[in-house]
Amino acid sequence: MTKFDIRRRDGLARTGVLDTGTTSINLPAAAETETIFPALVTPTSVNMPLAAPANLAEEFPPAIPGGPVIIHPALKNTAQSGDCVLVTNWHTSFANPRNYVNWLVSLKEKTPADTAWYGPAAALPSTAAILCYSGFDLFDYTAVDLRSAQGIFCTPEGEFPATALGDGICTCPGCRAGDLREHNRQALRQELALITRFIRQAQLRDLVESRCRMDANQVAILRHLDRHYAFMEAAQPIARAVIMRANSGESMQRAEVQRFAERVLTRYIPPEKCDVAVLLPCSAKKPYSLSQSHRRFQAAIGGRAHELIITSPLGLVPRELECIYPAGHYDVPVTGYWDAEECAVLSNILARYFAKFPYRRIIAHLDGGALQVARQAAEACGITLEYSCAGDPAGPAALNALDAALAGERRIRDDRLHGMLSYQFGADVVTKGIVARGRFPELFYSRGNTQLFSIDTGTGLIRPTFDGWALLPECYRVTIDDFIPEGDVLVPGVTGADPAIREGDEVLVTGKRALATGRAALPAGEMHRSKRGVAVRVRKIKRL
Repeated sequence: MTKFDIRRRDGLARTGVLDTGTTSINLPAAAETETIFPALVTPTSVNMPLAAPANLAEEFPPAIPGGPVIIHPALKNTAQSGDCVLVTNWHTSFANPRNYVNWLVSLKEKTPADTAWYGPAAALPSTAAILCYSGFDLFDYTAVDLRSAQGIFCTPEGEFPATALGDGICTCPGCRAGDLREHNRQALRQELALITRFIRQAQLRDLVESRCRMDANQVAILRHLDRHYAFMEAAQPIARAVIMRANSGESMQRAEVQRFAERVLTRYIPPEKCDVAVLLPCSAKKPYSLSQSHRRFQAAIGGRAHELIITSPLGLVPRELECIYPAGHYDVPVTGYWDAEECAVLSNILARYFAKFPYRRIIAHLDGGALQVARQAAEACGITLEYSCAGDPAGPAALNALDAALAGERRIRDDRLHGMLSYQFGADVVTKGIVARGRFPELFYSRGNTQLFSIDTGTGLIRPTFDGWALLPECYRVTIDDFIPEGDVLVPGVTGADPAIREGDEVLVTGKRALATGRAALPAGEMHRSKRGVAVRVRKIKRL
């Protein structure tokens, strides 16, 4: 009986410890798997093609006594929580990226979330990153040993003839000894060690986007994964306290970016009685309000309009959401030029927003690609933009023109809290009488002497107190059995969870004997499909 103890998650990727009862191994890793599972030395009738139909796959024994549990896209899943599962022939799936993703989604959806995934003969230094990003944890040396036998020198960036061994590309012990087999094994181990570091930093996607550039099939796999938005979004944490690098075209389709745009368009509620909007460019500094340019913009606007920041890859960031991940955490190359595909994606987001929230006036205080996006969106919606600058938006002439354009407009109520609550919880909370204290962005919200909410400066998320949760509808709740938590809430104690919950979400734990506030350590789906691990990192407990 194996046991998989997951330590860190980054989307589908995990780090953890696989315990087989006789040995344990830190994952992700490459190993002589016959030493971990001796039954793998002489397996028979298990090498079933992934494309085999169910009536053929069912004729072969789906189990190896004492070994990992074999799973197949056409078969029912017999794996249990904590098992190590084996997907035969996964190395063949790289040839068809669409099938790779379809098979992966099918297998993941019917397999317990807390199982370790073994991909025999699949891992090379150049494929390890996309495999771990896809949720595989354990690998062997079969693929790299085959490359060694073929006289191929392996690196994460690609493969070369064995003569590269003496070119100084690598200085590992294998290269110094002229041992191609040892170099290739070491290259795989080193790549997996780097992947582990990126998982721990919650930045594996950044590594994958850079690694896949050398292989068209891997780029296609990444794009197909992004098109399975519901599947990928459920696995992504709601926020990270690290920089999100948007350095490639694929960055625009990553689940966190799509989720931000969808929430702005479906959850977010603009300020009341606000019918004038100003479109502003982004800034290198995050949150935008801390940059010199945005301080000038805000001074010129003087609270007389709703501020909307146009940016790539997020599209549209209302001022109230500038601290929330990823709006307050992304980094993007600045060239002043946005290509046609980029403009099309971003203008579609902006057009949908304008269609949902019509303003009496929309002033475009923009230049370059952002201005082009605004024009495309306006044309698509049939609305007329006003323009307040002809050069540098932060220049004195442009700022004076912006101030003049807003002459006679009334100030609107600054209600950052309302916008953030609508985005984060999908709730339309009455915030009258709630006041902010502290220094931006470290703010606390109270009504009278009762503190209700605070902002987590690491992620930009709202953290409700017990009194704050009372203002929210029945959402983001995790129900537990009849016990009083004495620390973090573990999966076996959870009896229900709001399907909207993602890893990192603020949640209220409710039980017959206690309430607790904390942060979800798992998405709701994994709370239901797992049997071990932490479900909620508890911050405060209140006995009933």
